[in-house]
Amino acid sequence: MELMRNLRLGAPLGLVIALFSLPESRLTAQEIELPLGGPPPAPVDAAAVGFQSYLQLVGAKARGQGVSQQAVDGILGGLTYNPRVVALDRSQPGSTTGSPPAFWPYYQRHIGAARINQGRSALAENAELVRRFEAEYGVPASMIVAIWGKETFYGRIKGDFDLARSLATLAYEGRRRELFEGELIALMKMADRGVPRARMLGSWAGAFGNPQFLPSVFLRVARDGDGDGDADIWHSRADTFASIANYFRDAGWRAGEPWGVRASLPAGFDRSQLSPRIEAPSCPRVLARHSVWKTVGEWRALGVEPRAAIADQTMAVLFEPDGAGNGAFLLTGNYRVILHYNCSNYYALSVGLLADEIAR
Repeated sequence: MELMRNLRLGAPLGLVIALFSLPESRLTAQEIELPLGGPPPAPVDAAAVGFQSYLQLVGAKARGQGVSQQAVDGILGGLTYNPRVVALDRSQPGSTTGSPPAFWPYYQRHIGAARINQGRSALAENAELVRRFEAEYGVPASMIVAIWGKETFYGRIKGDFDLARSLATLAYEGRRRELFEGELIALMKMADRGVPRARMLGSWAGAFGNPQFLPSVFLRVARDGDGDGDADIWHSRADTFASIANYFRDAGWRAGEPWGVRASLPAGFDRSQLSPRIEAPSCPRVLARHSVWKTVGEWRALGVEPRAAIADQTMAVLFEPDGAGNGAFLLTGNYRVILHYNCSNYYALSVGLLADEIAR
């Protein structure tokens, strides 16, 4: 009975094993039940156990890339799986079939008068600062402000999700593990650069700050615009503007060239020979809606008339977002730079048009 009392009182596992190994032990199933009156054992949360094991693996990978143990512990320590982030990710619209929705209703819904007016005010309030970065990086001040306005409504909506928890959850979930695991390790590298853990808040998908950069983008292009030694794109407008401008320059922005212009097409315009003949290696579904490249002069010769100033030697594609006869644009290589930010025609067109309105 002393044996049974030890078992029921929760003796250490080693003692229990030793007791069972004694030759005289003759225990029935009834004699090895749980402690009298105690609750049944809590069910093992397989997802939680797997998540913690996965974090150990990521920590090892990060250390292999030179991340300090302090940064690994600071970012991964105490993280728990966040099912809400997975639900948000899975609820995102996927690829569409058939004709895309109309662009202009999208533009009115996502841009609208309030964002335009506040963009003009933001440009006026920060004119000296943003013009300085325009001169340094070759990116128009209105475009810098337009990105700020489109991404976070001029700093009003930046997100309050814990970036480490979101990225770790999305990486563990596995649908886009390579992407999110890389961003999680980049977040640890940000910690090694001195970014405070308390500052690491943003969207559920891991983007953060005024320009909504991912960690890998921050490491590549974030800049200290005010000279205080800290690229604080969460709070500093100078750092925000410098970082957006540097992103665009890094992506290949050509100074002095517009992103695109509206265009008028002649009646009976023949579009049959204008489709691109080669599938783009990136963003293929978006770029498949664009025509072949021609100089603006060549477009003019076909009867396509730009409705704003653009040099005849500029290379451009023709794009009719709502189909033939419902508005057209000639888009330059700088439009492709905006697509680097978000691979969506509607996003890039909205940013370009917002920048034009802000500059008026």
